[in-house]
Amino acid sequence: MSAHDSKSAERPAPDSALVAIAEYARNFRVKSAGATETARYCLMDTLACGFQALKYPACRKLLGPVVPGAVMPGGARVPGTSYELDPVQAAFNIGAMIRWLDFNDTWLAAEWGHPSDNLGGLLAVSDYLARHAVMSGRAPLTVRELLAAMIKAHEIQGVLALENSFNRVGLDHVLLVRVASTAVVTSLLGGTLEQVVNAVSNAWIDGGALRTYRHAPNTGSRKSWAAGDATSRAVRLALISLSGEMGYPSALSAKTWGFSDVLFRGKPISLPQPFGTYVMENVLFKISYPAEFHAQTAVEAAMTLHPQVAGRLEDIERVVIETQEPGVRIIDKVGPLANPADRDHCIQYMVAVPLIFGRLTAEDYEDGVARDPRIDRLRERMQVRENPTFTSEYYDAAKRYIGNAVQVFFRDGSASPRVQVDYPIGHRKRRAEGMPVLVRKFETSVDAHFGPKQAERIKAMFAAPKSLDALPVNELMAALVTNGTAT
Repeated sequence: MSAHDSKSAERPAPDSALVAIAEYARNFRVKSAGATETARYCLMDTLACGFQALKYPACRKLLGPVVPGAVMPGGARVPGTSYELDPVQAAFNIGAMIRWLDFNDTWLAAEWGHPSDNLGGLLAVSDYLARHAVMSGRAPLTVRELLAAMIKAHEIQGVLALENSFNRVGLDHVLLVRVASTAVVTSLLGGTLEQVVNAVSNAWIDGGALRTYRHAPNTGSRKSWAAGDATSRAVRLALISLSGEMGYPSALSAKTWGFSDVLFRGKPISLPQPFGTYVMENVLFKISYPAEFHAQTAVEAAMTLHPQVAGRLEDIERVVIETQEPGVRIIDKVGPLANPADRDHCIQYMVAVPLIFGRLTAEDYEDGVARDPRIDRLRERMQVRENPTFTSEYYDAAKRYIGNAVQVFFRDGSASPRVQVDYPIGHRKRRAEGMPVLVRKFETSVDAHFGPKQAERIKAMFAAPKSLDALPVNELMAALVTNGTAT
């Protein structure tokens, strides 16, 4: 941090964290084949989440231009639709689609979040830049360059999350989406080091959204578009900086008025390790279940128990769920659940549905399924407890487990086996098992959204990694749009 006398009007050198973020965004060259391969899977997975979200009217109503008719031919396109928008609004659209179903990738540490949320801004700006490069006779950005930008945004968000717990001061993790997207988008747009620092300083000065919309009694659908809002704000801040607008060098450290004093209880922002490719290499994918990630392994355990339990629901005395401390703090929820956003952040609900039905899909959070009285009856019999080992292994940098255990006890004194799952199928330790499932998730989403011929072309593109990497981003986006009225 910058050590600066708050009574002096002399502008200090930029905070060290601002400089480190900017230097990494501008100058780091990705050489990790593993990170690039994972980023390619991440692109597939994130697009799949967006295509699935387009089935839901609550998501679709937020898409399109800010006001009717405010389109931008030659601008940035929104995958799965026919919209062409300015990059700021396109980033909101893409970011909202990605996050809508709580089904995209996850990073868990002192702070958590979903690094692929940054793809809203990255994809919108990359398409805009590529299209304008073609019109100007220059070489357009390639998918390989987009993957490198994704790796950088993942890394900035994830390293900032390792030791800085914004949730503990009531701030939402989308703050880190805004910071990471701002840094990488400003760099993509050709910003100088000073311009990236200036843009990122403004991202921090924006402060943070409250987590109000993620917690009872106010849980609501804003949690599904908050990341779109953050990544679109990043594009706006990048463009402001490129116009020559100034930055604020001690945005983090300024006494009384800086981020740390105002919003972080006086603690400095920690960067515990250098930026590299660690986060993309270790990111967690939500492959099988659209569920808040602290409950992913609980859902797996419940699915295992379903055959033994489904025929004995009325005989259940209690269900014991062991989870990590963050799971207790975030998703242990009793009482009425108001809407899908409430339900997909309730561990009891996410365990009850697979125990009863042997499945958990996005549709299971909707009112039609939630009205089944068996779900709430079963929730009332659940006990959620912290397992200290799960908490310890959750924070262990060498493990990053997300353990849960589920056991069902019956009125006659019998009990099911205690099923423990330490890390879900989307964990790095299960990549070989998980990636074919991720590809199926992508292909199923493409088949459900596009016509047969277009779907086959899209799947063929992603089945050829080398060709995909060399493909101009504008050609990728052209393959992903629909004709006529936006979906």
